[in-house]
Amino acid sequence: MIVYGCDFTSAPRKRKPITLVRSDLADGCLSIGSYETLPTLAAFEYFLRREGPWVAGFDFPFGQPLKLIHNLGLPQTWAEYVELIAAMDKQEWAQMVEAYMAPRVYGDKLHFREIDRLAGAQSPMKMAFIPTGRMFYEGAARLLASGVSVIPNHPTDSNRLAFEVYPALVAREFVGRGSGYKSDDATKQTDQAAAKRATILDGLLAACEDVYGFQLGLADELQYAFIDDASGDGLDAMLAAVQAGWAYTQRDHNYGIPPDANPLEGWITDPSLVRKDPS
Repeated sequence: MIVYGCDFTSAPRKRKPITLVRSDLADGCLSIGSYETLPTLAAFEYFLRREGPWVAGFDFPFGQPLKLIHNLGLPQTWAEYVELIAAMDKQEWAQMVEAYMAPRVYGDKLHFREIDRLAGAQSPMKMAFIPTGRMFYEGAARLLASGVSVIPNHPTDSNRLAFEVYPALVAREFVGRGSGYKSDDATKQTDQAAAKRATILDGLLAACEDVYGFQLGLADELQYAFIDDASGDGLDAMLAAVQAGWAYTQRDHNYGIPPDANPLEGWITDPSLVRKDPS
């Protein structure tokens, strides 16, 4: 099975493109083959229409929190509310969320999905710094329009399967939270950060079979490229592929997603989340 991992940005450009890793899952090994960059959202749309079968992990939120959906009176299916938001200008969407947050008390401005709290992820409502709200706006609508099967938000009969992933979950296992293993800021692109990227790769190569159920095949030149890439985009795309590959191995078990996961919000696929009790 072809497995893609996608490090997404809501405003791709030549200096900060969307990064895509292609791998193959067969005979108990995920072999990382190559990676490419997509400098525009149009190029991302073109990728989504590549002939299947394939599975892919995308590191942006597919859904919004139930509390926001209900309070804004959005439609009660994922496809309908994503389509409604997609019909807005991106600034209209940002202004709607910001106007919603403005009168709310501190601590009740940014809401979280159930999976965000389990994974320690950002709220998908954020419009600045890590603009998950803008990533949702640009990414979710394109998934819907492409006809891919969005698991578990909007399954279709397509043989192109899209999973929400969170590469930071993998990285934290080896370098902890807030480790600073990547940055687009040149002042933070240090030898120490490169050493942490090497630690992540070494740790994953050693532990991948135990944690994800398959070995990781990674050529030396790609390993060096991921370490040298101070932005961490290539490394994160590879980690996204690992999480998507694991989800595919769990296809007989609902892709590792709890059967009661709310499709309005969605779910992040990773074995560490299966072991946690949502209560």
